[in-house]
Amino acid sequence: MPATVTDQQPSLRSRHRKRVADPAFRWFVTLAGTSVFIILAAMVVRTTTEAWPIFRHEGFFGFLTGDRWVSGSTRGEGELTGVYGAWPFIYGTLVTAAIAIVIALPLALGIAFYINQLAPKRLRNPLSYTVEMLAAVPSIIFGMWGFFWLIPNVLRPFFEWLEASLGWLSILGWRPFAGPVFGPGYLAAGIVLGIMILPIITAIVREVIAVHPADQQHAAYALGATRYEVMRKVILPSSFSGIVGATMLGLGRAIGETIAVMMLIGSTKNWDGSLLRGGDSMAAHIAATFKDASPEAVKGLMAIGVALFLVTMLVNVCARLLVWRIGRVAGDAAV
Repeated sequence: MPATVTDQQPSLRSRHRKRVADPAFRWFVTLAGTSVFIILAAMVVRTTTEAWPIFRHEGFFGFLTGDRWVSGSTRGEGELTGVYGAWPFIYGTLVTAAIAIVIALPLALGIAFYINQLAPKRLRNPLSYTVEMLAAVPSIIFGMWGFFWLIPNVLRPFFEWLEASLGWLSILGWRPFAGPVFGPGYLAAGIVLGIMILPIITAIVREVIAVHPADQQHAAYALGATRYEVMRKVILPSSFSGIVGATMLGLGRAIGETIAVMMLIGSTKNWDGSLLRGGDSMAAHIAATFKDASPEAVKGLMAIGVALFLVTMLVNVCARLLVWRIGRVAGDAAV
């Protein structure tokens, strides 16, 4: 029996809706994808425009390598009166982030392997939830806990022991544990940062390890490998790219962390080789001085923001090159 006009109308309307919905959805997801580049470009252009007088006054590399920071008080668009060298803040950012990664990455690997490979099944979910809850703690809580309890009760006695035992140590003129010990400093901020980024790295590494093919592990066991050898020689190499990605996310938070570092690093513009002394970081200095900064000083803080973006970008580029290089050597096609 031939279809009537009434029967054909719903089918025509359905095909029309599909013809309209498909292009609309394609344009929506395209706009969503490109919005990341648009937002990033707007941020970079705006901050660089605001900071340009500082770069013109100091020179771009002079700004990055200078070790003196004296904010000027000029309120107009005239000549700048301050001295702007961001190296003490760049140094503090890199040192505290490096300490955090050195502390957090081995612990994250150990926790992830224990949860996935060694822990009893009844403990795996509670341990995973505990790690994820630690990631939800605000940074100000970490800062207050570190300043009022961890430093006076744990870290300062430990730092005094380090200074007494290893204060003489010199590595090509660098004395990492030279005194005096004040409490807040690079090492204190780096330790608390390591605790802060530990949940992020652990959660991602745990997921990467959890999706590792079980048949490869069973094959290794069948060849006589021990559990330790399976984890070290089978799971760890094939999960390398995911571990690097997790490390980069943790490092990104460590580089950009503000409040906790501001409370624990000491907030001084001086910098030297000792990890036990105070310093400052880029994000912490911006947060601590932005409120009362003069218009000229605001331009200097914008320049620090540009430098922070460049440092973050360089760290991520180096990480991708590292993954690419080791992936070629190891033959990892997933990298």
